[in-house]
Amino acid sequence: MKIYQHYSLYGFSNVYLVGNDATKEAFAVDPAEMNAALLGHIENNGYALKSVFVTHNHNHHVRGLKTLLKIYDAQVFAANASVAGFPCRALRDGEIVTTCGFEVEALSVPGHSPDSLVFRVDGVLFTGDAIHAGLIGKTLSSYNAITLADRIKSKILDQADECIILPGHGPPSTVGTERLYNVGLDPEYAKRITDRYDFFV
Repeated sequence: MKIYQHYSLYGFSNVYLVGNDATKEAFAVDPAEMNAALLGHIENNGYALKSVFVTHNHNHHVRGLKTLLKIYDAQVFAANASVAGFPCRALRDGEIVTTCGFEVEALSVPGHSPDSLVFRVDGVLFTGDAIHAGLIGKTLSSYNAITLADRIKSKILDQADECIILPGHGPPSTVGTERLYNVGLDPEYAKRITDRYDFFV
């Protein structure tokens, strides 16, 4: 498994491409944009893009879907039946799909948004905005922050310490690091939440 991370200036978001050199197939996670650099990486490696996984339906994570689907005949997986006007295969919590020679497990982690999914592939978690290095996703209320923290603990922090976290924004991390140092998991964190919403995270 080869993972390519593309940094999108639109929303300062991470786009991930996961390639299988044995099958020459690939899938994308959160196509914030589809530009020449990402297209070049797919084509230069000779990949056939087969699937797209959407962690949640916020525009700065899916804006590139329209361009991507004009180029590639890829199946879109998400929590919703449609994203940005495109039909999706809706996934349930714990559902596993096989694509490009990989098994991808969907984990429901609501709180930042009601449709937030985390995708686990071997020892890698694509977490969208559920959790970032040192932070949990922004929420609109203390209740949502508590809900999100609880789901992170049961769905993400139960993974092995060395499991890699690839978030929707910011640098990568590991489960062990977040278990020790993530400030959003502090029980007092939820009490400080206001209704101010930050667009980017």
